[in-house]
This record gives sequence, C-alpha cells and structure tokens, in this order.
Amino acid sequence: MTDLDREAIRRRLEGVRERTLALVAPLDWPLLRRQHVPILSPMVWDLGHVGIFEETWLLRRFGGDGWRRPGYERLFDPVINPRPARGALPLPARGELFGYLTEVRERALTHLLETAGDGAGPPADPETAALLAGGYVWELVAEHEEQHHETLLQAMQAMTGPCYRPALHRPTPRPATPPARDMIEVPAGPFRMGHAGAGFAYDNEREAHEIDLPGFRVDRYPVSNAEYLAFVEDGGYRRAGPWSEEGRRWREETEAAAPLYWLAPGEPAPDGSEPAAGADEGSWRLRRFGRVHPLDPEEPVTHVTFWEAEAYAAWAGKRLPTEPEWEKAALWDPEAGRSRPWPWGDEPPDATRANLDQLAFGPARAGSYPAGASAYGIHQAIGDVWEWTDSDFRAYPGFEAFPYAEYSEIFFGPDYKVLRGGSWATRPAVARGTFRNWDFPVRRQIFSGIRCAAGGAELTGGGRVDR
Repeated sequence: MTDLDREAIRRRLEGVRERTLALVAPLDWPLLRRQHVPILSPMVWDLGHVGIFEETWLLRRFGGDGWRRPGYERLFDPVINPRPARGALPLPARGELFGYLTEVRERALTHLLETAGDGAGPPADPETAALLAGGYVWELVAEHEEQHHETLLQAMQAMTGPCYRPALHRPTPRPATPPARDMIEVPAGPFRMGHAGAGFAYDNEREAHEIDLPGFRVDRYPVSNAEYLAFVEDGGYRRAGPWSEEGRRWREETEAAAPLYWLAPGEPAPDGSEPAAGADEGSWRLRRFGRVHPLDPEEPVTHVTFWEAEAYAAWAGKRLPTEPEWEKAALWDPEAGRSRPWPWGDEPPDATRANLDQLAFGPARAGSYPAGASAYGIHQAIGDVWEWTDSDFRAYPGFEAFPYAEYSEIFFGPDYKVLRGGSWATRPAVARGTFRNWDFPVRRQIFSGIRCAAGGAELTGGGRVDR
C-alpha cells in the first residue's frame, strides 16, 4: 500500500459521505423510515446497507474485525431481504443508525491511515493484491455509496406529501433556442468497446474488445417531452402496432397512459403536492420531488420503461440503439482511433459539459451542453437521463467476476436490459463512459429516457423496425 495516496482516499470517502448526509438532511425520520413504493427500499435500509458494505470490505476483509452490530449483516443483506419486504424489517432508530455509520467510517479511516499494510510485505494472495492495487477497494466502497445516492433520490421522487427541499442546488444552463432535432451518421467500421485504461472499473466493463459495426444513425439529443407527448396524443398507448408482445402485456397490466409522474390535463395532483409557477391543471404537468411543474417541452422525457422506449421508437419509425452502437456514438474518436473516457475527451466532467452530480434535481433542456458533444456530434450522452439500449445485460469476452459474483455475474441474461450514460442524479465517477447500468424492462422509477437509432444491422422482434 505504500504507493497509495492515503490522504486522497480519505478525502474521497469523506466527500461521498458528506453528500449522503446532505441528501437526507431535509427529511424527517418517518419519511426516511417509510417504504414509499414496494420496488424501492426505505431510505433507512439503504443507509444501513451502505454501512454494512463498507464494514464488509474495509474492516472484515482486511482488518479481521468482528461485526460492530451483530445482526446487521443479515438485516441489510439485499439477497436475504428482497425489496418489497424491507419496509417490515426491524430497522434501527436514528441515533443507532447514524452512530453505526460514524463508527464504521472512523474505524475504516484509522485502518487506512495508520495500520493497513504497513510492514506486512506483499499481500498473501492475488485477490487481496488486486483489491489493494491503486486503491481499488476504497473506490469500490465510494462508488457503491454513490450509486445508493441515486437510489435515495428515486425514493425521494416517489414520496407523496411534503416537498423535498434540497440542502444544495445548482441551476442548469438555459439555451436561447431549441436545437435542431436530427440524426447523426455513424459510419461502418470497427471500434474498441469496454474499459481498457488505468483506473477503477467494474468487472462488467472489461475486457476491452473490438466490434465491427455496420453504419447507423442515432439521435443527436435524447427524446424530448414534446416528442414523447406527440406519441401520447397520437394514441400511442392505445395502439397495438408500436408495442412488442411483452410491451403490450405490461401496458395492459398497468393501464399506463403516460410516463411515470406525468399528470394529464384535469388529473389532480397527489395530496400534499405544491404547484410551481405556470402549472395549469388544464395542461400536461409533471411531479418532481413533491412539486408540480408545467411539462417542459425541451427537457428529455424521463421515467419510462424499456417497453415505452421501444414503442416510442417504433412509432417514430426508428428503433433503440444496441449497446455497442451507443458506446461507439458516444465515445469513439475516429481520428485518434481510440475511445475517449468521456464523449468530449479526456478531461473529467464539469458543469459546462454535462448535467451530473445530482444538484440540478432534474434534467436540462436539449442544447444545454455544446461542450459535451462526442466526436460524432451526439449531445448529452452523459448525464440528464439513463438511455435504454436494445441489448440484454451480458458478459464481455474475457469477463472474470471480481471482486464478487453478486455485483454482475448473477444478473447476466435476457431478464435485464442495459442502460447507458448516467442521469442528472449520477455522481461523475459512476457516469464514466464505459459504465453499464441494467434493470428489468418494466422499471421506470429510475431516471430513464430514450435516444433512438436507425439503419444498421437488421433487428427483428415485435414493435421494432429498421430504416
């Protein structure tokens, strides 16, 4: 561990925890304790799970410590406790929970800064060496907590009752005029997919491998509220044509008629919601963190399932991109013959290139980040909304599970679809260009949106067309 910048690791862990506490600070304990929807945990459970994950990997794995709160390892185990059952668990009181988080963190920092690895020689086994190399295990803990930030924000968005008033807030840019809604040509040819460079990456991002794709077209911007509203008002949810068989089944079972959190003209807002300026009950609106806003036509449509995304694309005469198509359009630099870490280049994200890091508390309008365009010219591929792809979540060639199979390997297969690009609620480290998200096609509590493609390889299946 002598090559590690321990102070940088300490700052990283403490910065992540500061954000965790800032996100939950405006909420009283009953709201944190309540399970607002069955597919999301009580926020208290997420916080406890963050603590047990840190204790497992930084204390139990290296320090040999006993459990600091025996029983928590089962209480906050996601396999033992599926999401719908977590609201009935004997969750700890406020003081006990936050005391536990503080205790684990203080012990982890002591272990890092004073004792871990000093004078112990090389690690005893290759797995331990890999966990320590470059500070991998500490970044694993940091990014795990950051991913739960987004889960916490999903639960806050699902709340009914009082408005969530964030302790921190940053406005997004407001482009003067709406940009052109066109498609970008991505020529045929090979590119290198996956994480190949130094730095942290999850096992499912590796190994980098070459893929040769036919030429295709892809939307310059994510699909907007106005574009999706045209689908809704054209009877898109009533027509059978655009929907695959599985999509029709989902639509019929749920009786969905618009994206989650949209309010149709005349539809009353949930009790406790607050109207924002311009929110006319005679028009389409959306509810965001307890406040009802007029539907902004230029914002990306958000909170749609894979089935809705697929049906919209078919209605528009397009299709969803495959995961390789998404990555080539977003990251490949044809002149340099390499993938960029970010669509715009090698520099890390900032507020001029992408809407990330949670503090906007919503997506930005199309055209807000011209400095964030990819080499091919697609905009806002990183941030704003996770973008559904038409690909199942599967291993790359040469995949090896590390450091535990439960992160990726057990989810591989046709049950999950891949989403790419991060959302406004994603922390920058987690939104790296090669990061792969996945979820069931029926999920829409996530901050999910759409970018369409056309041309390219022939795709088959109900509700999809190739043009």
